[in-house]
Amino acid sequence: MSSNQIWTHKGTFLLAAVGSAVGLGNLWRFPYLAGENGGGAFILIYIATIAMVGVPILIAESLMGRSSRRSPIMGLKHLTETHGASRGWRVIGWMGAVAAFIILSFYSVIAGWAVHYSGLMFSGSLAGADSEQIAASFDTLLASPNLLLAYHTAFILVSGLIVGMGIHKGIESGLRFMMPALFLILLIVLGYAVVVGDAGAAMAFLFTFNLEDLSLEGWLEAMGQSFFTLSLGMGAIMAYGAYMSSEASLTRTAIWIACVDTLIALMAGVAIFALVFGSGLEAGQGPGLMFVTLPIAFAQLPGGSILGGIFFILVIGAALTSAISLIEPIAAWLIERFGLSRPLSVGIMVAACWALGLVTVFSFNIWSEGTFTQAWFNRSPFDVLEFITNILMPIGGLLIALFVGWSLSRQEVLREMATTSSWFAVWQFLVRFVAPTAVAFVFLRTIPQVEGYLIPTVGAVAIIGGFTIGRAMLARR
Repeated sequence: MSSNQIWTHKGTFLLAAVGSAVGLGNLWRFPYLAGENGGGAFILIYIATIAMVGVPILIAESLMGRSSRRSPIMGLKHLTETHGASRGWRVIGWMGAVAAFIILSFYSVIAGWAVHYSGLMFSGSLAGADSEQIAASFDTLLASPNLLLAYHTAFILVSGLIVGMGIHKGIESGLRFMMPALFLILLIVLGYAVVVGDAGAAMAFLFTFNLEDLSLEGWLEAMGQSFFTLSLGMGAIMAYGAYMSSEASLTRTAIWIACVDTLIALMAGVAIFALVFGSGLEAGQGPGLMFVTLPIAFAQLPGGSILGGIFFILVIGAALTSAISLIEPIAAWLIERFGLSRPLSVGIMVAACWALGLVTVFSFNIWSEGTFTQAWFNRSPFDVLEFITNILMPIGGLLIALFVGWSLSRQEVLREMATTSSWFAVWQFLVRFVAPTAVAFVFLRTIPQVEGYLIPTVGAVAIIGGFTIGRAMLARR
């Protein structure tokens, strides 16, 4: 890889990775999961899992990208060839690319909801509206394929335009502007929430650690969220790692990414629940927390229309930085594999994702009933797409941990990590044993717990995992 394909500044990878990690998962999924699962207890497990699972795998995936200096798909081909590893490991790159492709297709549609709500807020359309009116407004949005399609098209085009401009002029320049701006907007929203909302109740809810309030399902939700929030297993971190300076510390950068990502999630949580409690609403509202409950709160609070619009601009920006990272893995592969120009590669990726996004658009209206996915899987087409990614990402993370932990040479890993032997030993233990075990639990959570299927699934995972580790250990001797 030429020098012009390296980030201009060492800190850009941090911005890029944080931009990839900070998205709807922080501003939408994290608060509603915390609300459903006891607040502080959920956060305690979330932070512990990030430290023991997320950071080790984040280091491993970044290492793979920087060591190969290629897109995830071509990078795995390079690494398996240079390390004499099985060709089967190349599936990691393909799984990440497929996951990123599918996620972007429905992520763009959901981000469009934030575009819609920012317009409603700034226009004052929801000022003084009650809960029934706001819920009806959301239902009207979902029932309109034309509106959803328009927002989906606009969002994915803007994302593609930024990536199509190149590593430096597009992605790097965009992130260096958007990330500080998003943090500033979050501070404004947090300040507003503290002044007009009930910050005390929000802090008590989020930072009272009563583990007895957390069910086993809540534990698994916390573990899953801590894994997904760092964008692991979808190729984005590996793609960005390929442009990472050789002098930057993998460990320090990974820790900073995890800390900033967690800080933003907690700040968003405090702001959202301060507004919710300040309006006398309930925390455990599920996925409707952002698009139904929060608009109700903004409608009842002074200056809520303007601050509500600013909040949804924050959501749009966070979604945009994540979307950029989802385009890059496949676009980079098209450039490397077929010699296409960046604009053409990005155009192909965006067009294909836009087309697949139609499945999500129509899932909420035209295809809401009577589809074959409901007949066969008892799920909407959108739910099927989400389910596929919930399988691909944990398996991808599991394989990344096993590949770097067992199959890459010790010399290569030490050279890339450039760290002390004591920390290397801790990281190696975590990435070889702790992380794969935890990710396996996250994966099993996505499998329907139907009698007759759970035991064979557990057995299959155990056999495959044991065989993979055993073969890798023998190969290293």
